[in-house]
Amino acid sequence: MKYSCPLGKAMSALGSKWKPIIVLVIKDRKLRFGELAVRINVISRKVLTDQLREMQTDGLIIREEFKELPPRVEYSLTEKGLALLPILYLLEEWEAKFATEDFNGQKSCSLSSKETKKEIV
Repeated sequence: MKYSCPLGKAMSALGSKWKPIIVLVIKDRKLRFGELAVRINVISRKVLTDQLREMQTDGLIIREEFKELPPRVEYSLTEKGLALLPILYLLEEWEAKFATEDFNGQKSCSLSSKETKKEIV
């Protein structure tokens, strides 16, 4: 869908539940597809592939192919993608501040800048 307003374009680029999570997992490093799939183990490989393609089209990630055997592909954030990190951290803080539900037994997906070890599980 094409939007003429900046907010519409932004929401289109981040319109799925997976894209912000992918951005938070990649952060400022390069990750291979398999590494992403392991770190976000609740997403199917097909959906991950589709999301990465859309994010590349939207200018959020760089897909770097290496001509070697076995083939290797690495994903990293563009400047546009990196600029989303502070916004996503603020969304985490916002949700934590106003959270009213008790998520008994559910695993955390927090990836704030203070937490470097936790990944999506």
